[in-house]
Amino acid sequence: MLQVACVAGARPNFMKIAPILRALRADRHFAPPLFVHTGQHYDYSMSEVFLRDLGLPPPDALFEVGSESHAVQTAKVMAATEQLLNRYPVDWVVVVGDVNSTLGAALTAAKRGVPVAHVEAGLRSGDLGMPEEINRIATDHFSHLLLLSSADAGENLVQEGIDQGRQRLVGNVMIDSLLRVLPTARAARTWERFGLERKGYLVMTAHRPENVDNRLRLRRLAEIMELAVARLPLVMPLHPRTRTRLEGAGMLENLQHLAGLHLTEPMGYVDFLGLLEGSAGALTDSGGLQEETTYLGIPCLTLRDNTERPITATIGTNTLTGLDPDAVLDVLQRVLEGKYKQGGIPPLWDGDTAKRIAAALVEFSA
Repeated sequence: MLQVACVAGARPNFMKIAPILRALRADRHFAPPLFVHTGQHYDYSMSEVFLRDLGLPPPDALFEVGSESHAVQTAKVMAATEQLLNRYPVDWVVVVGDVNSTLGAALTAAKRGVPVAHVEAGLRSGDLGMPEEINRIATDHFSHLLLLSSADAGENLVQEGIDQGRQRLVGNVMIDSLLRVLPTARAARTWERFGLERKGYLVMTAHRPENVDNRLRLRRLAEIMELAVARLPLVMPLHPRTRTRLEGAGMLENLQHLAGLHLTEPMGYVDFLGLLEGSAGALTDSGGLQEETTYLGIPCLTLRDNTERPITATIGTNTLTGLDPDAVLDVLQRVLEGKYKQGGIPPLWDGDTAKRIAAALVEFSA
């Protein structure tokens, strides 16, 4: 039987790794998989509550890399992965997404000659100023198996000279988690905690360093919040990084006094998905939220100039607005008037992606 180590460490990774662990446990070709938590996100709101909501078991290995610079995080993950591979005879290392944990674990495994499978391979924003873009490109080039969430990702890999024979289109594994949790999330009726009505409010998230670490862009974010809440109540779970930046810039207190604006602590997956599903639309700089809103058919305004998930805009419900308040207002007005595009669900975003991942691992092990 095949022994697989599944590596995750940041909040978005947990939604991707949970269905893979379940699929491997249910497949006779595999020994019980190892769940490796790097600890890149380590506090309750960013990690433990997600493990609970997704039904993830306690990790078999916890690296506890913590909050460090990109270089230090990656180095700590590499060192800990090496110790893991010294301890366990592993046939595959499965990494997901594009965070420092992804790169560190994949690079170490590749150097040790352990095959690497990259889930969400081939996603590209075209912006090398994003640390995540560097992680994506590097991980893809030394992975043995490239697992694609959409066909355009494969086209990106071909343009970079990566053999199509190493690629498999499996679909979007985040949708596996979404569909499993959605009934519970709907029943949670999260919006009622804020005295709101279903489809009578907006949701917003923002956490990317390029948006919140730059004082000018942070001010634009605050301006967009003011414009949005003047039209509909707005609920915004604050990422710790964003809260710190708003406090440091002296903006948080003013925002807290805006009528209709609900600034909250980060939410667990069930509560947030319930909040998102009940909303009239989302404003975000998150990649995962672009995918979730596309599946749910909810308008999504992405506060970035590019996206590594263009299928959410070409097929789905996503629109890139950047941090231009006028552009945001124009799109938001169409949402409120019921004139926003309908969108559709991309192929293979059907809840069975983890099973296809398991099948691909078996195929490439033959």
